[in-house]
Amino acid sequence: MNLKVLGIKLIATTIIVFSIFGIFYDVSFFNLFLVSILTTAITYIIGDLFILGRFGSVVASISDFFLAFITLATLSYFLIETMMPIVAASLFAAFFLSLVEPFLHAYMQEQDVSEGQREYRTPPVGDLQYEFSEETEAQSINRKQDPKRDNTK
Repeated sequence: MNLKVLGIKLIATTIIVFSIFGIFYDVSFFNLFLVSILTTAITYIIGDLFILGRFGSVVASISDFFLAFITLATLSYFLIETMMPIVAASLFAAFFLSLVEPFLHAYMQEQDVSEGQREYRTPPVGDLQYEFSEETEAQSINRKQDPKRDNTK
């Protein structure tokens, strides 16, 4: 678990949630902070730890948008009591959160590679390449026996 990424994600989520929900709705500080913490935890565990490692950054960013939207809309429905539509605010917040996600994913993947935690994956069949060389073992044996072809002298 990368605490630095989790902290950056929590700060970004808190700023966005406080900016959108704090301005348009009369909500307590505690409720907004609770929404931020729960949204960060859910999107980090499902989107960043599970989906990012298996499907890549693009799929993880798209899934983080939907995870953030569903989490924000659900938590806002229960914790923010208002007659104004919460879905629009949740969409805006999820959109802005999804703009931050590719940078976090790039940082996470860079940290995994530099720390040697990245697991070896076999390349897809279309990515296999063949290597051709000029020299084979039989050719080197013939060159050593034939003084005209021996390049070592």
